[in-house]
Amino acid sequence: MIPTYINIVGVGVSAINMDQTLETVSRWIAERKAKYIICRDVHGLILCQKDDELRRMHNDAGLVTPDGMPLVWLLRKAGYTHVSRVYGPDLMLMLARKTGYRHYFYGGAPGIPERLAKMLKSKFPSIEVAGTYSPPFRPLSAEEDEKLTALIRNSQPDIVWVGLGTPKQERWMASHVSRLNGTVLIGVGAAFDFHAGTIRQSPRWVQHRGFEWLFRLIVEPKRLWRRYFTVIPLFMLHAFLQATGLKKYSLGDHHDKNPGL
Repeated sequence: MIPTYINIVGVGVSAINMDQTLETVSRWIAERKAKYIICRDVHGLILCQKDDELRRMHNDAGLVTPDGMPLVWLLRKAGYTHVSRVYGPDLMLMLARKTGYRHYFYGGAPGIPERLAKMLKSKFPSIEVAGTYSPPFRPLSAEEDEKLTALIRNSQPDIVWVGLGTPKQERWMASHVSRLNGTVLIGVGAAFDFHAGTIRQSPRWVQHRGFEWLFRLIVEPKRLWRRYFTVIPLFMLHAFLQATGLKKYSLGDHHDKNPGL
């Protein structure tokens, strides 16, 4: 299956569902293809409006999955009725359940990737953990980065889960995917904290109705209030401008992707 993309405010978002995503990842692993996946919400799309390099990284990704319900609704409205939410935390559980894959967990605060791996091991005893690493908050030196890359590469993972938050995790995946010997990199942000049990995850009924942002705002108001009160109105504005043709949103050099909403 060749994934179909649609231009949503300048980012090619994959018109895909969870089963198709799992099938695609399995094929990439079997073929040892170096790819990275961005599980995308509207926050990341807004960041791309002011950062052409970040937008390019999105459009170079193997998949940009509809992680947030607003993206699912837009894709369905555009005629892709098969689309469903490909939520990073759920994708992690689905792939952890599959046997035979080696998983590396990169990201999170000190102790978080280890707690995450332990939780997944208790839930899925057959999972193979290739390694864990919590990077410092400061930028790594070139020497440190090369040593870390070699450490991950030598652990021979099939999947590297990256939990650094947007846009840091997208930048890391784009700059390291070609250096990790055909490994699939998947950016999942808060999934590390959700599954490690350090941040409460919203109930399913809240997620399905598109109100996860409100739940997270209630749980982490100091950190997230500015993001959500800025991002949601801005995304609605950009989506309106694109839908009405009042503004054109380019995919850059990615002319093979569909023209847009």
